[in-house]
Amino acid sequence: MITGANGFTGRHACTYFSAKGYNVIAVVRNELDTVSSDRIQIERCDVTDKTQVNVLIAKTRPDFLLHLAGQNHVQNSWEDPLSSYESNIMSTAYLLDAVRNEQNACRIVVVGSALQFNPNNLSTLPHPYSFSKTLQMLMAQSYEALFGMNVLIAKPTNLIGPGLSTGVCTVFANRVARMEIGDCEKILMTHNLNAQRDFLDVRDAVHAYEILLQTGEKGHIYTVSTGIPRYLKEITRLYRSMTTVEFDIITETDNKEILEPVLPTPLVGLGWKPKIAFNQSLKDILDDQRRRLANRKDESS
Repeated sequence: MITGANGFTGRHACTYFSAKGYNVIAVVRNELDTVSSDRIQIERCDVTDKTQVNVLIAKTRPDFLLHLAGQNHVQNSWEDPLSSYESNIMSTAYLLDAVRNEQNACRIVVVGSALQFNPNNLSTLPHPYSFSKTLQMLMAQSYEALFGMNVLIAKPTNLIGPGLSTGVCTVFANRVARMEIGDCEKILMTHNLNAQRDFLDVRDAVHAYEILLQTGEKGHIYTVSTGIPRYLKEITRLYRSMTTVEFDIITETDNKEILEPVLPTPLVGLGWKPKIAFNQSLKDILDDQRRRLANRKDESS
């Protein structure tokens, strides 16, 4: 079972697991129309509705559960914190408790976030999104500790790759692709070229989730990352090398260096490491954006 199957990671997960021979239960609020396979069974369910979740788990009784559904935008969490709490905390609680009620031996991976904070130090709490993902993690751990459930946590870094994403790599690629067809000014806007992040291809992340579902140790938190920091200016340099369009870059800050902590990944001991090179991920993103723009142009004509 994959919750959030209509999301950026969810679509990749549906494609990956069905291709590997799993029978996939794709949980969506609305119809899943971009991934087709005779191994994918679509189930509509609002995972913030306890009754709907209970019916879903009782009906399907999955062997594995990859919980991806949730609200993952920091700005949205400031504007509507309760929605983030409901989407990230309560959906997790409902799913875990539904599995507990069914006395199902389902192995569960709850996907958290690298933006979680140390709950022992509230001064490090940056935003409501971080609070919601930290409580989600604690919820998952509590069900393992109290009820002995087979649940563990994946904490991914910034995921990138082809598909519908609001991440910076996709935003930049969309802008470059639009420049190439004359749809916008040849200007790329960014907040800070010296901001540094750890980027991981979503396809590598999904592979990591499979390993955790199969061999991860219950109750543990696994960081899913490359361990390699990348400056945003490296992204702009690589995109410039992938297009014939010359464009200017405008930054909105003084480009003071902003370093994101580099997170080690304990999945190495489980036989996992990233396989897709960073520049290949960016090329795949740019090519995907070019295809999407071309398809829209064909549809409009």
